[in-house]
Amino acid sequence: MDEAGFPGMSRFPDGKRFAFTVFDDTDFSTVENIRPVYDFLGDEGFRTTKSVWSLSTDPKGFIGGATLQDAEYRCLIQRLKEHGFEIALHNVCNNDSQRDKVLKGLEEYSSILGEYPRSHSNHALNRENIYWGPSRLNSTPLRLTYEYSAKLRGRKASEGHLPGSEYFWADLCREHISYVRNFVFREINLDHVNPTLPYHDPQKPFVNCFFSSCEGGNISSFVETLSEANQDRLEEEGGVCIMYTHFAAGFWNDGALNPRFVRLMKRLAKKRGWFVPVASLLDHLRSENDKLTIPPGELAQMERRWVTQKFLNGTS
Repeated sequence: MDEAGFPGMSRFPDGKRFAFTVFDDTDFSTVENIRPVYDFLGDEGFRTTKSVWSLSTDPKGFIGGATLQDAEYRCLIQRLKEHGFEIALHNVCNNDSQRDKVLKGLEEYSSILGEYPRSHSNHALNRENIYWGPSRLNSTPLRLTYEYSAKLRGRKASEGHLPGSEYFWADLCREHISYVRNFVFREINLDHVNPTLPYHDPQKPFVNCFFSSCEGGNISSFVETLSEANQDRLEEEGGVCIMYTHFAAGFWNDGALNPRFVRLMKRLAKKRGWFVPVASLLDHLRSENDKLTIPPGELAQMERRWVTQKFLNGTS
């Protein structure tokens, strides 16, 4: 034990006690509502992951927001990358994209940012989503239950991983993208639900590695998950937190950052955390883990917990 009462050995670089980062889905993002958030994060020493759409918004799409085709927003994203934030993909567009459009979007991303994305998250109801909806689940009973619920709500199946579909692009995902987000949990420390992080699922061969994340989709759930007590537990357990959120969902409102968010992040910044982007954290965990394929029992428990949370609480 060190003088602060923590174990002497650390699993993170430079003796950091725990790891914390954020994956920010780009829904509703504009320069006006996210620049203050990222200015604040940068000033406090956090380096996180911001996803983007590389092609113009489709007016018919589900949820809008700025894209890399908007000059001012593009400049902001390039500046974030220069300052150490990771830029990820949230599909190439806010609406269904066939393979040729996905390819165009990937090339546009690469042209603007100088490389392909390392991390990706599926967007909402897009048809080209990879292993999304019922296809997220390996358990037949859970998958059928989810599929029945989706049909009742009129939702179409994702087809990005189906080679015969016009929306297929999973081979491009496997070629270019290291990490794809899957389950989201109401838990501050992912070690408790997904110790094999990141992980490969042999039943989903087009994804190199999946990662789980912690519920924080809007300002309310974010500050709930990141409460003082949860921060202290994360530190005490030497755990890993990858927050899932939409920084455009209430973090900046009426010309000011949410005060509870500011207080919690300032408190967290004073702790001995490792605050790096998602891909950097997952690269490190992958190098430290002697196994990549997730044990069936671990995945089964994750699926049961996620489905229960989703139907009870609406977790993403």
